[in-house]
Amino acid sequence: MNIKPLFDRIVIEPMDAPEKTGSGLFLPSSAQEKPQLARVIAVGPGGLVDGKEVTMQIKVGDIVLYNKYAGSDFKLDEKEVTVLKQSDVLAIVEK
Repeated sequence: MNIKPLFDRIVIEPMDAPEKTGSGLFLPSSAQEKPQLARVIAVGPGGLVDGKEVTMQIKVGDIVLYNKYAGSDFKLDEKEVTVLKQSDVLAIVEK
């Protein structure tokens, strides 16, 4: 299924949280925090949002750091995705 976000929205796929701590302890999924790093899988066109022109700074494939409580979570083709506004992204991570 394809998804096409509107306006200044983006769709991200959270990256897996580490299952093991730095000291070697394994964490059950119930003890893991929601990851804040994600890969962008779809980007809206931008445009006029709340009376202001929005230019999209994020592109598909970017790895982003986003606000922990931002967006709405959905299941898309058996994958967990989050739809959020571009302004909820804190940074683009470059490797």
